[in-house]
Amino acid sequence: MASIKITVDRIQPGIHIRLPVKWNEHPFLFNSFKLKSQDQINLIKHLGIQYVYIDPAQSDVGPLPIKEVPDENTAAAEEIDLEAKKMWEEKQARIDKLNSYRRRVINCEKEFERSLSQLRSVMSKIRNRPDSAVAEATLMVDDIVEKLLSDDHVTLHLMNGKSEFEDIYFHSLNVSVLAMMIAKSKGFNSKQIKDIAFGALFHDIGKIKIPTNILRKKTAHTVPEKNYLKLHPKYGLDIAESAKNFPESTKKIIIQHHEMRDGSGYPDGLKEDAIDELAQIVSLANAYDNLCHSNIVAEQKIPYNALSYLYKNCKHLYSIDNLNLLIKFMGVYPPGTIVQLSNKMVGLVISVNAKHILFPNVLLYDPNVPRTQAPILDLADKDLKIVAAILPSKLPEKIREYLNPRSRISYFFDSDD
Repeated sequence: MASIKITVDRIQPGIHIRLPVKWNEHPFLFNSFKLKSQDQINLIKHLGIQYVYIDPAQSDVGPLPIKEVPDENTAAAEEIDLEAKKMWEEKQARIDKLNSYRRRVINCEKEFERSLSQLRSVMSKIRNRPDSAVAEATLMVDDIVEKLLSDDHVTLHLMNGKSEFEDIYFHSLNVSVLAMMIAKSKGFNSKQIKDIAFGALFHDIGKIKIPTNILRKKTAHTVPEKNYLKLHPKYGLDIAESAKNFPESTKKIIIQHHEMRDGSGYPDGLKEDAIDELAQIVSLANAYDNLCHSNIVAEQKIPYNALSYLYKNCKHLYSIDNLNLLIKFMGVYPPGTIVQLSNKMVGLVISVNAKHILFPNVLLYDPNVPRTQAPILDLADKDLKIVAAILPSKLPEKIREYLNPRSRISYFFDSDD
């Protein structure tokens, strides 16, 4: 049902309204909300707002009939002024918190871009100067893991990667970040996390020996092409062996990251605990990222569906403990998922905090607010909840442009310090 325009003297608690003014012209947290008290109505009138739009579908009651208009004298102006001042202060505190969060994200994106740049440098040297590449990668991993372990509470952010084409760099860094998060959740020590980060960065290095037309093919691979692709773990191990200082503990990640616990993987068909513990973690992180970024567009899954698919269909392939940990820190609705909230607003999940995994931060679509100032809702602070995940293709164009759901889902983290 479409919204209905009514004068403010007909509103009452229980009606869901949309204010006809800009977000910065009133002290409420949202332009659209359900009225809870007469005090809210008094404040709306005090602001000089003459009419609102109501949504009957989200309202518990209907508007008051014109002939049953209540007395205007419901509260003293002084009391309303005090309440308005309190709400403005709360809203300003929320705006300050959002600005602080945005600064954190900007810093996180700078770290993400720096790591991508370092990874490009490493990969450019791995064939001709492998020892130099390994030394550079070791410094990079030391820096990232130190950041990960600096605080107990780590926030996983959705990154706005500038390039859509350098898949091997995005994918390798993504897998490394996710694998490190699982390893941290398992209580691994610093050396183990560094080993898993290092191995994850190089897990697909053997693909540099696979023809680009096979790697980037947009349709299903033929059997010979699949068999060619399956050689990349062995090619990767060959490259690792060519570097004198390549850590022995990480070579198993490269050769075993496509082994499955039921023995259906490759290259050796290993089963269960015969697969290296670190390789099992990287294998799961690799599977998740590949589900989100299949070369075949029709097979790409949004993060929410990728996690659901792994949980429903792949428990026999991957460690269930690792899978549960992945779901725990990613949240039911991982960063990059478009969601609908219980108040019917739509938003993009942009980060998950380890302290509140069921209540992510959501960038809200609000046509009354410029995109650069879009409200970011910490669901842990509100009584709203996520009710559904939405495919980006199902969004109206104006909402899709506003939320800008990424075709390339990348993650990075920072601590709460």
